[in-house]
Amino acid sequence: MKKYLIPLILFVMTIFTTLFAGALQQGINLFKEPMRLWEGYPFSISIMTILLGHEMGHYFASKAHKTKATLPYFIPAPSIIGTFGAFIKMKSPILTRKALIDIGATGPIVGFILSLIACIIGLKMSKIIPLTYGEDVFMLGDSILFSLLVKFTLGNIPAGQDVLLHSVAFAGWIGLFVTSMNLLPVGQLDGGHIAYALFGRWHFYISRTILFFIAALGVFYWYGWLVWALLLVFLGVDHPPILVWESSLPLSRRIMGILSFIIFLLTFTPAPFKF
Repeated sequence: MKKYLIPLILFVMTIFTTLFAGALQQGINLFKEPMRLWEGYPFSISIMTILLGHEMGHYFASKAHKTKATLPYFIPAPSIIGTFGAFIKMKSPILTRKALIDIGATGPIVGFILSLIACIIGLKMSKIIPLTYGEDVFMLGDSILFSLLVKFTLGNIPAGQDVLLHSVAFAGWIGLFVTSMNLLPVGQLDGGHIAYALFGRWHFYISRTILFFIAALGVFYWYGWLVWALLLVFLGVDHPPILVWESSLPLSRRIMGILSFIIFLLTFTPAPFKF
């Protein structure tokens, strides 16, 4: 019972914190009008669906390979998005390269598809407004994919104007950002699993090269990357060996791995937040 109760409690708590965040994004003062909490539902439903889809992708891929895994643990948080994300815990080792690819890639691919849908729907509801300077605002950086989505849905943005994202589009942007961070080929991140399954011992060099790249971005673009680099060092940049190293991977798994890194390149944002 406990294995269901704690994930359920955290899930419900995160629904409330993301509702709170979604309402605040719309300028609602919940301390004066607490009954308007429900108005944050567009953001809450969008971000929760993206995060749940990502983690359940991992979960069902684990089940398919008879690898024990917990249900997703959501992390409620008093932040602008109401959560620090979600994770599942692996309860048994991943045995093969094929399993490593499937478990590592399925979550980000599902999360990417859901984020893409949220971006398209949300951008159609977004507004083009004059740029404002000197106000207490922050701007979001654009990945290659998000820039293309803006152009596809809203056309060319005139000089001196910018897009005011609808909360659904903001959830989609967060989803793409989270996807790219998880696909970094470092340590035991999703991208690290994929890189190890594809390249074996070369993961050692790939992981350290990417870590150096992230630290450099922290110096020149966004200081948050330095925090992320330190966290990756703390978590570990190496990957444990798997028990069964097949001499070759099926073509379908190689395509899945390559597709994952293409998604990483399309969704990566060097300077995600601009204050």
